[in-house]
Amino acid sequence: MSDLNKLTITQALSGLKNKEFTSEELTRACLDVIEDKDLTIKAFITVLHDSALEQAKQADKLISSREVEVFNDKPLLGIPYAAKDNFCTKGIETTAGSQVLKDFVPPYESTVTQRLKDAGAVLLGKTNMDAFAHGSSTEESDFFTTKNPWDYARVPGGSSGGSAAAVIADMCIFAIGSETGGSIRGPASWCGTTGLKPTYGRVSRYGVIAMASSTDSPGPLTKTATDAAHVLKVLAGKDPLDATTSPVNGENYPENLINVSLKGLKVGKPRSYFEIDLQEGVAEKVNGFLKFLENEGAEIINVDLLDPKYSIAVYTLLQRSEVSSNLARFDGIRYGNDRDSFGFEARKRMMLGAYALSAGYYDEYYAKAQKVRTLLVEDFDRVFNRVDILVGPTMPCVAMRMGESAENPMFGEMMDKLTEPSTIAGLTGVTVPVGFAEDLPVGAQIMGNRFRESLVLGIANAYQKATNFHERRPE
Repeated sequence: MSDLNKLTITQALSGLKNKEFTSEELTRACLDVIEDKDLTIKAFITVLHDSALEQAKQADKLISSREVEVFNDKPLLGIPYAAKDNFCTKGIETTAGSQVLKDFVPPYESTVTQRLKDAGAVLLGKTNMDAFAHGSSTEESDFFTTKNPWDYARVPGGSSGGSAAAVIADMCIFAIGSETGGSIRGPASWCGTTGLKPTYGRVSRYGVIAMASSTDSPGPLTKTATDAAHVLKVLAGKDPLDATTSPVNGENYPENLINVSLKGLKVGKPRSYFEIDLQEGVAEKVNGFLKFLENEGAEIINVDLLDPKYSIAVYTLLQRSEVSSNLARFDGIRYGNDRDSFGFEARKRMMLGAYALSAGYYDEYYAKAQKVRTLLVEDFDRVFNRVDILVGPTMPCVAMRMGESAENPMFGEMMDKLTEPSTIAGLTGVTVPVGFAEDLPVGAQIMGNRFRESLVLGIANAYQKATNFHERRPE
């Protein structure tokens, strides 16, 4: 069977169970594409060629010895994936895209990668990202900029840009990213993949190199909503190593999303999300998605939410403040390189955060931002009393050209202004490709209340069963 790297998780699992191919063959197909394409795209910081093949061979032995029932214990057995390089991997270099952590080899494993390992997934390598996740283009990586596979002159988004590029270029079957302001949904939108931002606390942050601890959310970037459900089923749940994980049990997400009906669904269309300056074609494609929902029996309700511009100020202050605290540990003594290795963006964010937290300014800036954050949370709670989900554009435009971010010191915040509000409120959301503008992908985001992952994924799945935008690939 050719083009194994192009399979979804669902297709790959079926093939492995039916002995149509082996995990080693599947893994080699991905590694071959990485070797062929990644010199240009630069999605990976580290490729684990020999280790991945050894993991795949072990998976094949398990499949041979225990047949299909082994997948009950290891639901992702033999599936090759890529992890964003801010997830600690024991014995494998983890840089967070920064020179500060170049050559740092963690002595422990993040909960996310450990759960994937326990589920039998095969780690292909670690993907590029904006250093310490400070950015929305991967241009802030201290090593190199990842290119958007649709147009090498454009960025893939960030900070999980390497993961999104690897998925859409079929270098892996799925990838893992993390979102603080828009770092899963943004690159997923610009690269034309499915990106799920789980509810804050749904997936453990243990072993994730922190950016803003009160909003960081690990999640999958996949080829379909069904695939995202498979990964979330493995990742979700309480973790004794992360006190912020929720005691609310995870669900059988792949099974639940099949049961979601669009008939009678109340879909909120936030006016403020469409009144901002959107690139021509973006609103049209998102409105097309809303029309699909309406034709399937959903009720579209115009709702008023606080203008996304307020979230920019709140996110900027809170994120910078938490960055200044989280990056204080990188002193070059216990691990990593010294503070001279920090890039400009990290220094800038630390300085602003320290200022906002300093005596005399804490109440004026940080405390006030927390109060407005509460207003944003209450605003979403009010709207979710009327509607089941909210739908809007994921990004205000299609993928930007390389270098354009340098023209705006607030580039990341401006690009993520439509995802920041729901992230600040700790909500879940998924982005799906809904068309193209200027021959580049456009994403629509489906935002749900806390722990409504089954609902948002079910809606995304229904749309993908009726359309093929998620199947399109760059030439």
